[in-house]
Amino acid sequence: MSIAEPTADELTTLQDEAVRFTRELIRIDTTNFGTGDPATWGKGETEAAEYAVALLREVGLEPVVHESAPGRPNVFVRLPGEDRERGGLVIHGHLDVVPANAEDWSVDPFAAEIRDGMIYGRGAVDMKDMVGMMLALARHLARTGQQPPRDLVFAFFADEEAGGVYGSRWVVAHHPELFEGCTESISEVGGYSITLPEKASGEDVRAYLVQTAEKGLAWGRLRATGRAGHGSVPNDENPIVRLARAIVAIDEHEFPDEMTAAVQALYDGVTEITGIGWDEEDLRAFLPMMGGARQFVSGTLADTTNVTMLDAGYKGNVVPQVAEASIDCRFLPGHQDSLKQLLEELAGEHVEVIFDHVGISLDAPRQSPLIDAMTRSLEAEDPGCRVLPYCLSAGTDNKQLKELGIDGYGFTPLQLPADLDFAPLFHGVDERVPVDAVRFGARVLLRLVRES
Repeated sequence: MSIAEPTADELTTLQDEAVRFTRELIRIDTTNFGTGDPATWGKGETEAAEYAVALLREVGLEPVVHESAPGRPNVFVRLPGEDRERGGLVIHGHLDVVPANAEDWSVDPFAAEIRDGMIYGRGAVDMKDMVGMMLALARHLARTGQQPPRDLVFAFFADEEAGGVYGSRWVVAHHPELFEGCTESISEVGGYSITLPEKASGEDVRAYLVQTAEKGLAWGRLRATGRAGHGSVPNDENPIVRLARAIVAIDEHEFPDEMTAAVQALYDGVTEITGIGWDEEDLRAFLPMMGGARQFVSGTLADTTNVTMLDAGYKGNVVPQVAEASIDCRFLPGHQDSLKQLLEELAGEHVEVIFDHVGISLDAPRQSPLIDAMTRSLEAEDPGCRVLPYCLSAGTDNKQLKELGIDGYGFTPLQLPADLDFAPLFHGVDERVPVDAVRFGARVLLRLVRES
């Protein structure tokens, strides 16, 4: 039978579990340092995967685990739908988190402390809140014995924060059968609200931003070479100096703004709500309208490159032969080759630009039955709200699923306070998520699987 309206007790349990699982997952330190050295991996991802498996088995589900390498498990469970001919929906999240320097935080980043109605902790929004909702949703469906309209595949990936080499990339390459028949997916960094002044009513209205597009990414290195020698001897071929010049040249380059289709859809949607227009000659002047999404939207107006790490030398009185800087590049659709060419020109003849990891840009349909179902689900929980598409400046595991023909969306529904600067919380200090937002998200996701 189809998914029925939950009873009051069932709905309370769903929401309570989403909050509890979010906090318990935060307490499992799944820090991913992004290296290929197993000695740095720790046991966190394994512990988190075992935690998820135990919760799923407790309600009679039989998840499967595929370990890409010791300590890098990926967990999956499929709930068959009423109509097996329809394309299935993948609901996926990642178990790993980026590092957190406890000295910078006002709380223990792995204690999941609640302050002022907020759950604090590394992974609170990236993305153990969604994983907590996923587990609560899967358990609700299993506990009540209800069958979704179409197949649902719940996927819990490892290693997303390092590009999914041991997670989604490995799974797509080695176990594509897990997603057989699936056509769409939902995951992180979308479905959250910003608050806008509505022209028609004169009141504030929440607009939920569904991520329909992603910039491409290229992680790599600037590698400068030169002449090694004694630190007391003049050296006009010092690779550190060459690298420094390349870094400055790249950092000072101003990438031109460009309006993509997804960004224009967002800008036009905000204008329709507020009555405030935007100027195609100054796209950044409209950014203050984006509230807590401002930084994400800002990053989608142009290609970007940031230097993130330095590696040079081995002794204070020795000029090394090689110096390297890690770079994080994000490019608009179709810009991958031109960006690399530009970086090579800026870096100069003695500095090589190396892309070690490349992720494609994405642009999923902005009009579809799934988008309609998202809209109905949000409107049911927040009457009068609006739903707008947007492009994410970062990347998600949806990039890998696209290789299987699966259209991916960012949809972790969160009703947020108007004054919460949301985007900087991702990978930031004092990462946090409102308790009520997690409860809201669990309700919306349940409606979504009923509606879709």
